[in-house]
Amino acid sequence: MPRPVDPALRRARRLQLIDAGLTAFARHGAGATTAQICRIAGIGSGTFFHHFPTKDALLVAILELGTEETREFFASRDPDATPRQVLLEYVRHAVADLADPRAAGFITVVGTFGARPEIAAALQAEEDTTRTALRELAAAAQRGGRARAGIQADRLAVWIMLLIDGFASRVAGGGFDADAETPLLVEQVGSLLDGPAPGR
Repeated sequence: MPRPVDPALRRARRLQLIDAGLTAFARHGAGATTAQICRIAGIGSGTFFHHFPTKDALLVAILELGTEETREFFASRDPDATPRQVLLEYVRHAVADLADPRAAGFITVVGTFGARPEIAAALQAEEDTTRTALRELAAAAQRGGRARAGIQADRLAVWIMLLIDGFASRVAGGGFDADAETPLLVEQVGSLLDGPAPGR
């Protein structure tokens, strides 16, 4: 009789493989193999395929983990924080992982495989989750007089995402210090929320 599966152990093993996948994609790009991922994780190929049927499935899992972390961020927001504060804190949260030296390689791999249906679907789910949350916060900030009122909340959400995506693209291009540049990104999002100064 097979032993019951320990959910905590299963999740820990999946996270171990996800971390190894990030390392392999950063080192080897789109050509990273499951054998390389297994070596980095220190596990056999049977264990890998028990959790992920393909390398693409691992890539999807990495993207889905990012979406899950985004949901958790918004769900656990400080109830005393204003919507504007949460928006700006989300910008910091969204780019925090870009300081990881593996980020550039992973972003490049996602760009390479982004047209594959399952990966495109995971990217779309991540975008929809983020856009919905940012739109609701932007609308709440507008109602509270903490964000410009002359532009639709959804448009503000799209522009915040555009700024974050552009920041990530510069990280992927190399030679861009995410930690050093994050304060300026947050400042730019604040300026977007404020709108043009009077008389300009």
